[in-house]
Amino acid sequence: MGRTVRVTVRGSFDGLSEAQLSELRSVAAEHDFMNTRYTAEGYLAYDLPARPFFTFRFAEEVGSADEVPAATARATAKAEAWMAGHGYPIKNVSTQTVDMAEVPLGKRGRREAERKS
Repeated sequence: MGRTVRVTVRGSFDGLSEAQLSELRSVAAEHDFMNTRYTAEGYLAYDLPARPFFTFRFAEEVGSADEVPAATARATAKAEAWMAGHGYPIKNVSTQTVDMAEVPLGKRGRREAERKS
């Protein structure tokens, strides 16, 4: 059985040109912080009028806890490659990974888990 890993890659845009800012603003509705989700491709969110930061959210299935660091590295590389591919300079990239198998279940989750066993 696989483990779901959620990787959040954060950073900031670094010296975007006016053309790049205009381009990002024109598609900002597709990258809204209020509608974020974790996807295999990565979901990019930003709010340029408020701040120059971005967040990419990735979800991946891994076979074991030993594979979590590799999933983190893949997500970071995907985010950086996407930015580079679009010509957006970035800096201060950091990553946070959550292995969902390690997240404690709430009351409802424990009830559902008990029903399944």
